[in-house]
Amino acid sequence: MLEDKVRNPPDDRFRLVVLLPAKPNNGEEDTRGQLGVLLNADGDAGRVLACTLIQKDGGGPVYVHAKIGIVDDAWLTLGSANLNEHSLFNDTEVNIVTHDARLAKATRLALWSEHLQRPIGELDRDSTEVVDELWRSTSHTREPRLVLLPHVSRRSAGLLGPVNGLLVDG
Repeated sequence: MLEDKVRNPPDDRFRLVVLLPAKPNNGEEDTRGQLGVLLNADGDAGRVLACTLIQKDGGGPVYVHAKIGIVDDAWLTLGSANLNEHSLFNDTEVNIVTHDARLAKATRLALWSEHLQRPIGELDRDSTEVVDELWRSTSHTREPRLVLLPHVSRRSAGLLGPVNGLLVDG
């Protein structure tokens, strides 16, 4: 379970970066609840970073709709399924999963280059350092497009049970 990994990481260099829409069309309570669970598990260790994107001109938010997961530059999933119980078990979705490390790393570097607006060569190094130095500092400045996801609270985990029961169990 991801919560356990955040609470008891396999290594001090463990980081979890999530990029989500600032105002999702639906599922906001469930998403915020899950993030609350992860933030509780993290305490103040700084292993979890939740961000969103704003338009290049400094305008409103970008609706992040991609469903991509990359783990350790070794595993990649891409498709239409949201990475939650409702989407994975109740909806008709399709994802591909691969253990192609070259593809996973190339995808991560391409996405990070776009989101951080930096050349791939600058990002092709230890990913923990990139998260701690570039993701974190960029997300706190609103420059150029990356910002911390607003309205994420450890208390939002309290919504998870009732919302999860309603949406997943129907």
